[in-house]
Amino acid sequence: MVEEMKEVAEVMTLNKGDIVKGRITKIEEGQAIIDVGYKYDGVIPIGELSPLRIESVADAVSVGDEVEVKVLRIHEDEGKLILSKKAADASKAWDLLEQRFQNGEVFEVKVGDVVKGGLVADVGVRAFIPASLVERHFVEDFSDYKGKTLRVKVVEFDRNENKVILSQKAVLDEEFERQQQKILSEIQAGEVLEGTVRRLTDFGAFVDLGGIDGLVHISEMAWHRVDNPSEVVKEGDRVKVKVLKVDPDKGRISLSIKEAQPGPWAGVGEKFKPGDIVTGTVKRLVSFGAFVELQPGVEGLVHISQIANKHIATPQEVLEVGQEVKAKVLDVNEKEKRISLSIREVEGDNRRKEVEKFVEKQQTTQGTGVTLGDMFGDLFKKQ
Repeated sequence: MVEEMKEVAEVMTLNKGDIVKGRITKIEEGQAIIDVGYKYDGVIPIGELSPLRIESVADAVSVGDEVEVKVLRIHEDEGKLILSKKAADASKAWDLLEQRFQNGEVFEVKVGDVVKGGLVADVGVRAFIPASLVERHFVEDFSDYKGKTLRVKVVEFDRNENKVILSQKAVLDEEFERQQQKILSEIQAGEVLEGTVRRLTDFGAFVDLGGIDGLVHISEMAWHRVDNPSEVVKEGDRVKVKVLKVDPDKGRISLSIKEAQPGPWAGVGEKFKPGDIVTGTVKRLVSFGAFVELQPGVEGLVHISQIANKHIATPQEVLEVGQEVKAKVLDVNEKEKRISLSIREVEGDNRRKEVEKFVEKQQTTQGTGVTLGDMFGDLFKKQ
C-alpha cells in the first residue's frame, strides 16, 4: 500500500494555478504545512490563509483540517511548494456571491475585524459592511462586534474591482416592513390597545403598539384642551389608546387616548343634579347666552334670560370669557350632553337670604325707618 502511494506521488504533477485538496499536518510560526499528495509537503504562508488580517495561523486553520489550496509557486530545486488557501476560496466565492447578489439571498457571516468606517468579513473574499449598513439604529462603538454572526445581503458586487459590500440593515429593514404590514393587517379601527409612548412632538405623541408606531394627535390627548403633549404623557408611559383609523398603504395608524377613557360626560347625571349650586368658568359668549365649563370637557348653558335679574341685550353686558361664576343647575341630560344653568337664580337666592336675615333682624330690634322696598325693591320688580 505504501509503495502504491509512493508511485502515485511520483507520477502526480502540479502546475502554477492548479487548485488541489490537502490536509493540514502542522502549524508553525507564520505558516501552515499541508499534505496535498505531492512528493513533498506544501506551505501556506499566514498571508495566504485568509482575505482578512489574522494574528495567528491558528485563527484560520487547525491540524487535520481538509482545505482547498491554489498553487502559487513551485521551486523544485529547493523542494518548495507555495500554496494559497485564500486564492482557492476566492475562485469559488465570486461565483457564489454573484448568485447571492442576483437572488437577494440572506446568509450569515462572521465579523472578522472592526476597521475604520465599518466591519469586514471573510466570505471567501474580503467583504466590507459599512457602519451605516450594520443596524437600523445608530451605533457609536463597534468594538464588541468582532466575532459576531450577522445575517446579511450583498448590496454591491464588482468582481473586477474585488468589491463586495454587505448589509445587515437591508435584512432588518425588510423584516421590519413585513412585521409592520402584518400588524397593520391585524389592527382594526375601534380596537382599544395598550402601548408605550416612544416620542413626543409639538403635534402629538407616537405610541409603540408592539412593533409599529401610531400617532395620537394633540387633539386626541384628552377631553380638555391640551397645549403640549407633555401635559398628559411622557416618554416611556404605558397608555391605553383607541384605534381611530388604519392606513396600510401609508403605514399609518391614528390613535386616541381620550377615546379610550370614559368621556367627560360619563357620570355627570350623578355629579350634578337640579338645584345644585356649582362654580364654573365662562368659556364662550354667544347671542343667546353663555357656556360655562363645570369640569374639563363639560359645559353648561346659561340662557341669556338666566344671566341677570335685569334685562340685558347681550351676555357681554355682565359677563366676560374667563370669568368665574356661580350658577344653579336647572336641568341635566347626560345622554344628550346638555346642562341648563342659571346665574340669575343664584343671585335671587342670595337676595332672598338677605331678606330673611333683614326680617329676622327687624323682629329683634327697633325699626330704623328702612323698608324692604328700599333695600330689595328690585328683587320684586317684574322682569
